[in-house]
This record gives sequence, structure tokens and C-alpha cells, in this order.
Amino acid sequence: MDKGKRINTFRAFQNRNYTLYFTGQSVSLIGTWMQRTGISWVVYTMTHSTVMLGLTVFASQFPSFLFSLWGGILSDRYNRYKLLLLTQTASMIQAILLAILTLTNHFVVWQILTLSVILGIINAFDLPARQPLVHELVTNKDDIPNALALNSSMVNIARLVGPALSGIVLGYFGAGICFLINAVSFVAVIVSLLLMKLPAYKPVISTNKITRDISEGFSYLKNTPSISLILLLLAVLSLLILPYDTLLPVFAKIVFKGDAATFGYISSFIGLGAIGGTIFLASLRQGASLKSLLLINIAIVGVGLILFSRINNFPTAMLFATLSGFGAMSQNTICITIIQVKTDAAMRGRVMSYVAMAYFGMLPLGSLLIGSISQKIGAQDTLLLQGIISLLIAGTVAAFLRKERLKKEDMGQLEEAEETSVEGL
Repeated sequence: MDKGKRINTFRAFQNRNYTLYFTGQSVSLIGTWMQRTGISWVVYTMTHSTVMLGLTVFASQFPSFLFSLWGGILSDRYNRYKLLLLTQTASMIQAILLAILTLTNHFVVWQILTLSVILGIINAFDLPARQPLVHELVTNKDDIPNALALNSSMVNIARLVGPALSGIVLGYFGAGICFLINAVSFVAVIVSLLLMKLPAYKPVISTNKITRDISEGFSYLKNTPSISLILLLLAVLSLLILPYDTLLPVFAKIVFKGDAATFGYISSFIGLGAIGGTIFLASLRQGASLKSLLLINIAIVGVGLILFSRINNFPTAMLFATLSGFGAMSQNTICITIIQVKTDAAMRGRVMSYVAMAYFGMLPLGSLLIGSISQKIGAQDTLLLQGIISLLIAGTVAAFLRKERLKKEDMGQLEEAEETSVEGL
């Protein structure tokens, strides 16, 4: 029983290339989360402003929104493997520059924001290449949903380990060492890519202008509501719900009267919940209703945020931080899985660029919005409001799914009636 479950949960690891990819990315993402945590803490301790926290997230992610369409086109036209090698190397250089600035103590906030903008531009070309590349690393296409769920585990294992390590390193060695560790971590993913054995790349011949490719991607989404509606939902969640982590430094320092280590622990408990969500999704049986699970997880994150925002006792609050992490990761992964599975292979890069726009476009705007609201009503009430909005979104999704189910039932009854009438003739 246990053996069967283990094989089912981790079946994508039967693919050598995917195992290499997972291993390298896991190491690199721990460094990425260390850097992300370090930047937020440095900016908040320098400015004591939630608006600046929101601006920091905006600087690192909004450029991805601006350039992700171009990234999607390059991903569909050129070798995704080589494109990923290029973006990972560029990310390593960005981390080295950030480490040099902080280790020499010659930095101000605008320099950190500028380097964050550069990383956002790099990510605009990285994500549309990295996500579809999974399809090329997995030989059995039935394992793709499992591989995508395990992909999320990479992020969430890193979200568990990275912030906790970052809190320790920040306390003992400073932010510069966090950024240096991130730079070194990129060696793992670059080596894993170089060790892969992929089929010879077959160039895609396209005579279309770039504007034509963009138009084709938009038309495809317009004519495929099963994808575009999920994409719209992801955009709404990214704007109003997912930026809740913008306020975590405030909870660490003001609500829980802690330090950098406290901030790291909060992020790690959220990551712990996210890992639980990842394992749950990876263990799903084939044919499970992802839309129903999406509804449940939107409600879970709402309940988690409401309770986390009201509790000042740190150990108890961490239970609800874990619950929030479970729901937030699961809803995000389910949205991306539905979109990737339903998208035609020829359009996958462009569709993923729209996913990047929905996420990296709305999330930084949401961070600015959440930071500004928090400045007026406080971090705890802002998180409470986000939890309530999440429950309202869950109610809306529930009503939509019920309407969709009734429509299918009506269609089934109509088809049955038509078959009966034909038999009667």
C-alpha cells in the first residue's frame, strides 16, 4: 500500500531529465527565497514603511508583466533549453551584483530596487521557457500533472527552508551573505541543465511578425474560455489575495515583537503549509475534479488569513499561517495545471506568458495596494479584509461551478430525450 502510494506521488521522477531539473531548481530556489526574504527585511528596516515594502515587490515583479509576452514568443520560437541556461546565468550575475553592493556597505534603497527591476526583466523570459520545458523532460505525458505538482513542491520546499535560513544568516552574518548564497546556488541549476540529455532541437520556422504571434495568443485565449476564465481568476487572486505576504515583515516586527528570525519563521510555516498542499496535489488520483479543489482551497486561504490576522499568540498564529500557505499554494498550482493541461503545445509558451502577466502584473499592483491600505488601517485589519474577499471569491466560484453542473445535467437530459425519441421512431 505504502509502496504504491509512493510511486503514484513521485512517479515523474522516473524521468532522468526531470529528476536533474527538480534537483537543480530546488537548490537554486532556496537561494532565491533567501534573497527575497533578505531584500524585504533590509528595505523594511531601512524605511519602516509598508508602502516601500509594496514598492519593492512591485519593482521585482512588474517588469515581468511588461516583458512576459515577448518572453512567451521567444519560448515558442527558439530553444527553451538554451533560453533557460541564459536566464539562469543572468540571474546569477544579478545576485552577485546585489551581494557586492551589500557586502561593501555601499548601498541605498534605490540601488536594491534597480537590481530588483533587472531580476524582474530576466524572469519575464525565464518563466515562459521554464514551465513548458517540463513537457519536454517528461516522456510519459500522463505524468505531466504530477510533474507540475512536484514543480510547486520545489518552490514550497524552498519557501520553507529559504526564509528560515535567511533569518539565521541575516541575524549572524547580514544580508550580503544571503545574496551571496543565492548567487552560488545558481551553479546547481546550471550544472543540472548541462547534464541533461535532450532530443535534438527542431527549429520552429515562423514567418509571422511578432505582433501576429501576440495576436494569435490573444485570439486563442478568447476562443478557449476553459483557459481564459481560469486565467482571469488567477489574475484576481494575484491582485487581491496572494500579496498578503507583503505584510509579513510588519507582523514579525510589530505584531509579534520579533526580529529577522521571526520573519523567517513566519515565511517558513507558510512554506510548510505549501509543501503539504503540494504533496496533496501530487497524490491526487487521475480524474480528480481540479475545479472543485480550487474552490475549496480559495476558501481555505480565506479562513487562514482571517484567523492569522486576529491572533497575537505566535505559536497559535503559525497554525493558521500554515493553513494559509496550504490554500494559497494549492489554488495557484491548480490554476496553472488546468491551464497547461488544456493548452495546445504550439501555444504553450504564449499562454504561459499570459499566465506570467496575470501573476507578475497583478501581484505587484496588489502589493502596492495592500501596502497603501495597511498604511491607513493597519496590517492586521488589511489581512482580515483579504480573508473576507477570498471567501467572497470562493462563493462566486461555487455559484459558477453549480451553474456549469446544472447546464451539463440539462444537456445530458436533452440528449437522453433525443435518443428516446429516435428509438421510438
